[in-house]
Amino acid sequence: MSTQYAYKVRDPEGRFKEGKVKADSETAVAEHLLGLGFVPLEVKPTGVGLNREISLGRKRVTTKDLAVFSRQLATMVDAGLTLLRGLTILAEQAENPELRRALTAVKHAVEGGHSLSSAFAEDRQTFPPFLVSMTRAGEVGGFLDVALRQVAETFEAEVKLRAKIKAALTYPVVVFCMAVVMCVAMLLFVVPIFESMFDELGGTLPLPTRILVAVSGLVRYGAPVGAVLLVVATAWWRRHGKDDRVREVVDPLKLRIPVFGQLFVKVALTRFARNLGTLLSSGVPILSAIDIVSATTGSKVIEHALVDVRQSVATGESIAGPLSEHPVFPPMVVQMIASGEESGAVDQMLRRISVWYEEEVESTTEALTALIEPLMIAFLGVIVGGMIICLYLPMFSIFDLVK
Repeated sequence: MSTQYAYKVRDPEGRFKEGKVKADSETAVAEHLLGLGFVPLEVKPTGVGLNREISLGRKRVTTKDLAVFSRQLATMVDAGLTLLRGLTILAEQAENPELRRALTAVKHAVEGGHSLSSAFAEDRQTFPPFLVSMTRAGEVGGFLDVALRQVAETFEAEVKLRAKIKAALTYPVVVFCMAVVMCVAMLLFVVPIFESMFDELGGTLPLPTRILVAVSGLVRYGAPVGAVLLVVATAWWRRHGKDDRVREVVDPLKLRIPVFGQLFVKVALTRFARNLGTLLSSGVPILSAIDIVSATTGSKVIEHALVDVRQSVATGESIAGPLSEHPVFPPMVVQMIASGEESGAVDQMLRRISVWYEEEVESTTEALTALIEPLMIAFLGVIVGGMIICLYLPMFSIFDLVK
């Protein structure tokens, strides 16, 4: 059964064109367009209803996918394979369908005479600016395999860093969710049973028990509203969580969270130092490198600091000067960057900073995990135990009522 596909192509004169065609597969569409003399840039299913839902549910390309792809392509180029051959092999072997589609478009663009970096730049949603700039630097300097290997190492370090953060956050989040579920279940199902029993016996309930009964009543009536609000809030966050206006508020608050705030600061500093050091060591112009890094740290606080750095560098001033005016950068980082500027080895100093903070993130994660485990157990015990005590306090007076 034929499916309708939307395509974007470049004609022999270099102009972009779009259209739709029915075919059995994306490969058949690409071959058809190539036969007409076009260079396919993008081919994807189109339509409404079920087809649109399927396209919206495509698996996105992750940092791990890009790390594996970069290292494999670097190995192939280093082994003497042509770029086209390497892209063809990787496009066929890619498990992620979205990455397979993107690599197919890149391969066709390279076949049409484009450089690898410009082909990557055509699909900014899949290939980030960091990858594009590193690839362009490798092409200009004649060390594409080295540049791709550095990209792979950077992405692999990012994947490792995210894994550490997830390891630190998973346990408290799971325990907290369990505590919430248990409390809601007791308030909805257990407390009403005791409440009816207390009403039949009569008498005055202790204050803690009356408070618990009142909270139970609020939860019974407010649970449906709370569930709807939770769904709406989750949907809103997924849609707007990365908007600049939202991040302007959320990112500074994240850095001030007790216990976890310092972890987020170290993660942002690690990304800043590692990405900027890698770009500078590969020959990327410093102003372009700062622009790229400002979008990869994941923190608006550091992004604002880098705006000041860019203005300083553009006027011939130093990098370290503006950083010293932002509290998020510790004095040690500022001093090391200043030393690197004086010795002409900023990229090396940034690499050392990134290694230092990677180790700091690891040690902080281990300390948090060791600290949070007993705290969360105690938290769960206090919440659930306190509710049980509130339910059993009236038992001391029930015996008198029965008599």
